[in-house]
Amino acid sequence: MTTAISLPLDSDLANCLDDLTAVHTGIDQIRAGIHTLATTTLTPDQTQTILSTLAGSPDGTDVLTALAHLIQHLATPTTNPALRDLPAEQRKLAQLHGETAVFALTAPDLHQHAAEAAAAIDGI
Repeated sequence: MTTAISLPLDSDLANCLDDLTAVHTGIDQIRAGIHTLATTTLTPDQTQTILSTLAGSPDGTDVLTALAHLIQHLATPTTNPALRDLPAEQRKLAQLHGETAVFALTAPDLHQHAAEAAAAIDGI
């Protein structure tokens, strides 16, 4: 069960969140969620679940995987109409980098540490 205690943000996280201010409403919502997770007192069970949900799911059902697919979606002209009027080479390069990002961000090794942190909490 969470309590009303608010924890301070460490400076690296606070600075990163500040740098992302006012980019887009969707980014502001993500920032707010990260801030809430970082400043709310959690139980060990909640912490374990959140770590797995952020980046430690063995089957890719986590926030990091969702962000990877969002990057690919936004970088692909067929799914992002804003890119359709760009020159062909720019469209191809954007799509290539989006595909590369989803490949890199969904690599199992990238998720391993969050999964291990979650497992350590439970003593697995």
